[in-house]
Amino acid sequence: MALTGIQIFKMLPGTNCKKCGAATCLAFAMNLASGKAELDACPDVSAESREKLSAASAPPIRPLTIGYGATATKIGGETVLFRHEKTFFNPTGIAAMINDSESDADIAAKVKRYAKFQYARVGLNLRPELVVVKGGARLAAAAKAVVDNSDLSVILYSEDVAALKAATEALAGKNPLIGPATKANCAEVAALAKEAKVPVWLKAANIDEVAELTKALTAAGIKDIVIDSGARTVKEAFTDSVAIRRAALGGNRDYGFPTIAFPAEITDNLAMQTAISSALIAKYAGVVVLSDLDGANVFPLLLERLNIFTDPQRPMTVVQDIYPIGNPDENSPVLVTTNFSLTYFIVSGEVEGSRVPCWLLIKDSEGLSVLTAWAAGKFSGDDVGMFIKKSGIEEKIKHKSVVIPGYAASILGDMEEELPGWKVSIGPREAAHLTKFLKEYKTA
Repeated sequence: MALTGIQIFKMLPGTNCKKCGAATCLAFAMNLASGKAELDACPDVSAESREKLSAASAPPIRPLTIGYGATATKIGGETVLFRHEKTFFNPTGIAAMINDSESDADIAAKVKRYAKFQYARVGLNLRPELVVVKGGARLAAAAKAVVDNSDLSVILYSEDVAALKAATEALAGKNPLIGPATKANCAEVAALAKEAKVPVWLKAANIDEVAELTKALTAAGIKDIVIDSGARTVKEAFTDSVAIRRAALGGNRDYGFPTIAFPAEITDNLAMQTAISSALIAKYAGVVVLSDLDGANVFPLLLERLNIFTDPQRPMTVVQDIYPIGNPDENSPVLVTTNFSLTYFIVSGEVEGSRVPCWLLIKDSEGLSVLTAWAAGKFSGDDVGMFIKKSGIEEKIKHKSVVIPGYAASILGDMEEELPGWKVSIGPREAAHLTKFLKEYKTA
C-alpha cells in the first residue's frame, strides 16, 4: 500500500536542507507521495529509510531496461489499468524477429533497413528499437551481425543454454534481454543472467505457470524479468495481457513484471501481426514482436504508441525552438506561433506545401493553441517580442520582419514596442491561407 506524505516525512532526515529542490522535508514528502519527486533527490535519507521507502514506493510492475545507447528500451513501471486514471509511462518496445539460419549478409541488410525507419514528430524521433534473434548454433554470430550493422538492441531467443551463453558473451555491454527461461532450463538461465547482469524473459505453458517461474527466478536472485505467458492465439494473448496487468495492480507480485508478446508466432500474415500488435500496445504489452518491419506497419504502430503513452492530462507539445522549413536562408520569412503540436503540424505542413522556405519560431505556450494562449496571457505582445529577441533568429537573417498569427492580431502594437525597427505583419487566421499569403509576402 502506498504511504501518505506524513508517513514518508517521518522517515526523512527533517533537516529542511533544500538539496532535493523542495522548500522543506514535508514538501518533499508530499511530492514523493504524489509521484512528483524521486527518492534519489534526497541525499541524506538513511539507508534503513531508503530501503523502506523504496519498497513502499515501488511501482506494481517492475521497470527494467533492455539494450543500450539510443535504442535502450525501458518497459514496465506502470501504475494504472486505464490511461486516463493517470498516464502510461514507458512505451511498448517494437521488435522484429530474425532467425540465425539467415546469413550474416541478409541480417545486416535487414537491420540496416530497420534502423532507417525513423520519423520526426512533435520534436521526437519515433523508431523501432529492438530485434529478436532466434535460433541455436549460430545465435552468437547472428546477434553480432545485428549490433555490428545497426544500433538496434537485442532480445535473445533460444532454449539452448549453451547457445544463449555464447550469444550473451558476444553482446557483452549491450544489455540484451535473454531467454526464454522455462520449467526445463530456469535454473541455468537464471545463473547465466545473474553472471552477465542482464534481464531475463520467461516463457510459461500458461498464465498459471507464470507465477511458478517468476518465483523461481526471483528466488535465484533475478529481479529484472519479462513475462511471456505462452499465449499463441489472439484471444489468449489479449486476455492474458489484461489478466497479468490486473493481477499486478491488485498486489500480486508474482505477476508484477512487464510482458512480451509474439504476434510473429500467432500468424504468418504481417498485416494481421500489425493489427494484433496494435491491440496489445493498447492493452499492456511491454514488447511486441513481429516477423518483419516495413513502413506500412511500423509507422502506424509508432503513432499509436506515441498517442497512448502521451500524458492525457497534458497537451502534446513541440519544443520551443527555431524550425527551418524548406532550407531557408538569410532572406526567408520568419513566422511565429505556439507550441501546441496540432498548431505546429498544420502550420509547418502548409508552409512546406507553399514551397516558400521559412523560419518557423515556436514559442512555449504550455501546449495551448494561438487563441487560447492569447486569452490566457501566454502569447502576449511583449512576451512574444522578448522570445524573438532571445531566440537567436537575428543571427540567421538579414531583415527584421516577422509574421504573427491572424488570431493574435491584437498583440501587434505591443510587439512593435518590444521590437523597435522590426516589421510585424499579421498573417492569415487560417493556416490553409498561408500558401497565398507567403507567395505575396515581402520581408522588410
